[in-house]
Amino acid sequence: MVVINSIFVLSCGFSIVTIRTELEALEVEQLAEYAAKSCDSRGRLRAESPDVIRPSFHRDRDRIVHSKAFRRLKHKTQVFFSPSGDHYRTRLTHTLEVSQVARTIAKVLRLNQDLTEAIALGHDLGHTPFGHAGEKELNKLMPGGFNHYEQSLRIVEVLEQDRKGLNLTWEVRDGIAKHSKGKDGAPLGIELSRRASTLEGQVARVADMIAYVNHDIDDAVRAGVIGVSDLPVRLLEELGQSSSERIGTMVSDVVNETLASLPDVELRMSNGTLNALLKLRSFLFEAVYENTTATAEFQKASDILGGLWGRLHERPEPFLDKRTIEFEGMDTAVCDFVAGMTDRYAVETYERFFIPRPWVSLEAGKAEV
Repeated sequence: MVVINSIFVLSCGFSIVTIRTELEALEVEQLAEYAAKSCDSRGRLRAESPDVIRPSFHRDRDRIVHSKAFRRLKHKTQVFFSPSGDHYRTRLTHTLEVSQVARTIAKVLRLNQDLTEAIALGHDLGHTPFGHAGEKELNKLMPGGFNHYEQSLRIVEVLEQDRKGLNLTWEVRDGIAKHSKGKDGAPLGIELSRRASTLEGQVARVADMIAYVNHDIDDAVRAGVIGVSDLPVRLLEELGQSSSERIGTMVSDVVNETLASLPDVELRMSNGTLNALLKLRSFLFEAVYENTTATAEFQKASDILGGLWGRLHERPEPFLDKRTIEFEGMDTAVCDFVAGMTDRYAVETYERFFIPRPWVSLEAGKAEV
């Protein structure tokens, strides 16, 4: 066997073992039996040559990070619209926190960290401007409804790369499609049809809830919507007084309960910790997400998206994709465009359509030129 620039060339039959295949072999050797292996992936929508260096899930993670939809998350609302403070979460920082929690769980359980991270980083790509208020408005406007996890899947399968999509593996797309929980859904223990097929996808789902329940409390306290004294005392005693303590409690519980389930291999959380987490989420909905102070601007956001929806139907050029209009209809084209907007671009476009500009006389205009 001859080594050439870290590529191993086997003398028998011209077979080539690349860095990627070496890394795939390490996955088989080091990851748990129940972990997803890159070499066993169900593949991509379109066949393509494998990368020389990166296993398939690693490659998917990189594609998501380099996508335009991922970059737009930095200017999309998490809870508070266009916050003036530098320390409030955006949809991007939320995504990064989910990824961190998910990777920690995956590492301890000896799962595939690349797959876990790819799902976590891609789970909210389809979120609208103005957070859940925007999603609620688009759900009313779009015939057949709208939800962000389906739009996330549409982005990676169709819209990115000039409608070629990112061509991600089946496992990543499955995890993205099955991450959402809504107001009342549980993060784990759900029926098989709604559960990600890999443990990595299930980890991303529970990490999403662990992350947002804790960081949204932090943001709400910072914004003055609630005070620390408003937090349910019993839940804090059970989970921890600080965000860090609560995340540590929940992550440790998931890890310990899941390891205790072996050889059944099901992602688990103890009843006490799970119930406390769900009650903390219920508190957030009542005190923050549906709080009249925090949601005072929601109707304005709905009005902006409603106005854009109507005007874009009237004036699709130069904004909408002609191919989408031709093959999928005007509603889908408008939905893709509006859902992809950042908060500030939605406001700027609304102003362009509906807010009169200050009048400048013809003579003044000539003078300025």
